[in-house]
Amino acid sequence: MEYGLFFRCVMEFLGTFVLLLLGGGVVACVNLTKSKGVGGGWVTITIAWGLAVMCGVLIAGPYSGAHLNPALSVGLAVAGKFAWSDVLPYIIAQMAGGILGGLAVYVFYKDHFDVTEDKDIKLAVFCTSPAIRNFRRNLVCEILGTFVLVLVILFMSEEANIAKMGDSPIGLGTIGALPVAFLIVVIGMSLGGTTGYAINPARDLGPRIAHAIAPIKDKGSSDWEYSWVPIVGPVIGAITAALVFAVVKALM
Repeated sequence: MEYGLFFRCVMEFLGTFVLLLLGGGVVACVNLTKSKGVGGGWVTITIAWGLAVMCGVLIAGPYSGAHLNPALSVGLAVAGKFAWSDVLPYIIAQMAGGILGGLAVYVFYKDHFDVTEDKDIKLAVFCTSPAIRNFRRNLVCEILGTFVLVLVILFMSEEANIAKMGDSPIGLGTIGALPVAFLIVVIGMSLGGTTGYAINPARDLGPRIAHAIAPIKDKGSSDWEYSWVPIVGPVIGAITAALVFAVVKALM
């Protein structure tokens, strides 16, 4: 069944909202003062982020393809698997879901934000930041991480890798929720140590905006100086993956 653009955007919004609520929620859980999950560590974060994406895919996959990521929408359009006319509406829906997801995490953990003194920890709940600030290197890391994400999705959406695609829209939902979870986990564990693996502008910019507008006690800066890296990097990575995919297909 084909769904209208508005309905697909609603599902992109809902899927991205749940993704950011759960993804931001695990960072809050393992870092904010007096949370029962404090000290859970990087493995907890990477596994939970993978499962958070899985939940978003389960919501949006059958209806919108579950892009949940502006860079993926652009990459799929470059690869000829998604209509360019639908890219901007999808991005708007994804960004709105990211902002609301970030605000929901704040509401959920407000008491813990209030008693947490470290401003950097508060910011980390919402958005990424580099372990070592080197914008050129950070950009390369985001490009490569997103390149892997989009390239794997493109090849896994090939008919040889799926039981039946039919008229379903292309996206994370095409390859199945569980494989998507594994893909996000391995990217986080392997390539996440430098920048926190945004690999998704809606995952970073949406909650960063939420951090800026939420009445968080002693929150400090939203680090807008760095904010362009997890936007530009993923878009370049997605486009590069689409071009590599196109070359491989042309060689077949």
